[in-house]
Amino acid sequence: MTMPESVRVSILAPIYNEYDNLPDLVNRVESVMSGQPDSWELVCVDDGSRDGSDKLLAKLATSRPWLRPFFLRRNYGQSTAMQAGFDAARGEILVTIDGDMQNDPADIPRLLKMLDEHPEIDIISGWRRHRQDKAFSRKIPSMIANRLISKVTGVRLHDYGCSLKLYRREAIRYVKIYGELHRFIPALAHEYGAKVMEAEVNHFPRTKGVSKYGIDRTIRVLLDLMWVKFMLRFLHRPMHAFGGAGAAMFFPGFLILLYLAGLKLFAGADIGGRPLLLMGVMLTLMGANFIGMGILGEMLTRIWHEPGGKAQYLLREPPSQ
Repeated sequence: MTMPESVRVSILAPIYNEYDNLPDLVNRVESVMSGQPDSWELVCVDDGSRDGSDKLLAKLATSRPWLRPFFLRRNYGQSTAMQAGFDAARGEILVTIDGDMQNDPADIPRLLKMLDEHPEIDIISGWRRHRQDKAFSRKIPSMIANRLISKVTGVRLHDYGCSLKLYRREAIRYVKIYGELHRFIPALAHEYGAKVMEAEVNHFPRTKGVSKYGIDRTIRVLLDLMWVKFMLRFLHRPMHAFGGAGAAMFFPGFLILLYLAGLKLFAGADIGGRPLLLMGVMLTLMGANFIGMGILGEMLTRIWHEPGGKAQYLLREPPSQ
């Protein structure tokens, strides 16, 4: 049996030390998707596992042509593994799912049907409304992070951290993820005009393997959120960020120096030992530096988009008559 060159649905699962869960994941996806009319594939990206997951994945793939394994040279992190899956996937619709069996593959056909029923929607994000995790270390930090992310990005979701999501390929063509940015994909895609909706999904407690998440992950997410906020607001207009800060420092500094110069020239005052002189020089130099960074950022943005660079928009089909 050979697989076609293209499929409609690509299911992507980053794998890191999930030896005990891998057979269940593969068999469960097969049982759910084998009865679906859509052509499909399961893309598993081993993220430098050290428990033999890579060897088991390769073995499982020998008798399953729909299972396409990829192996990263070391542990890069979930975002990089997911990006590798996006790059390797052949489907028109991309489905991301965790490899720890806490997501339910049985939700996928229902979400695919929802996507077909809403052609205007580009992304369906799962909501683990009845999440089966520890409250202190997982649920409470996640709830705080979700509210903060929703407020900062303007894309209001109950559960940014749920890995079970569906994407139309066109909606995330220009979205690249790294660090902890995989949870921000809906917000990043929304910046290009993608439409996002949320749907409740099942969630199960982990029964095998060890969780790779800790409360320290929340700190990393908050740091990435600062970067996401900058990208969403100033990616195409860096002069507004650096130039604004530069002007706020340059002009007060310039006025201070102008005032001191007037005292020196017209009143003969000694200004060399005044702290105000140092403040004026520092503000002027720092302001000029920030303005210069803004100009450089504008030049880099122009290089990024011209000519034939990264698109800053997505097109859609003409509206029906």
